[in-house]
Amino acid sequence: MDSAQNAILENREKLLLSGVTAIDSFDDRAVLLYTQLGELTVLGRNLHISALSIDSGEVSVTGEIQALRYGDKDKQAPLSFFRRLFR
Repeated sequence: MDSAQNAILENREKLLLSGVTAIDSFDDRAVLLYTQLGELTVLGRNLHISALSIDSGEVSVTGEIQALRYGDKDKQAPLSFFRRLFR
């Protein structure tokens, strides 16, 4: 699997991401997703997922983007219910 991931932030209002493997959760203040390079949390206000392409792994997030925070580098997908239960 190609481990490329790009993030383009335009005027702190639009974030274009590639290499996304899954979206775990989102609300108007945080988007938790997984990329080919690990966990990524987008923090801000009035956040919306304005475009999503599962085939290409591209996501567009709009709103007032305040931070991008990378987490576990090896985690590329959310834990299943049973893995969460027994971890």
